[in-house]
Amino acid sequence: MSKLLHRGGGGYYRAGGIARYPLDRIYEEVAYIAYHFHWPDEAILRMTHQDRRRWVEEIDQINKRRNLEDEQRIQSAFKDLR
Repeated sequence: MSKLLHRGGGGYYRAGGIARYPLDRIYEEVAYIAYHFHWPDEAILRMTHQDRRRWVEEIDQINKRRNLEDEQRIQSAFKDLR
């Protein structure tokens, strides 16, 4: 790693304190959004960090709602069997 960079606080910093977002986190965000929305990675990479994080949060909320609905449907089906 370059002597100008040091790790801290979840990212890399250049001398002078400018934060760098970790590359593996960018790949993780792009893969997550692309998987769920089927958007091309080029379009996702052109988004700002803030926009990517927002879409990740939206997908997370959608998944939580769907999982809750599935759990409720399963519980209802078992109640009907009794």
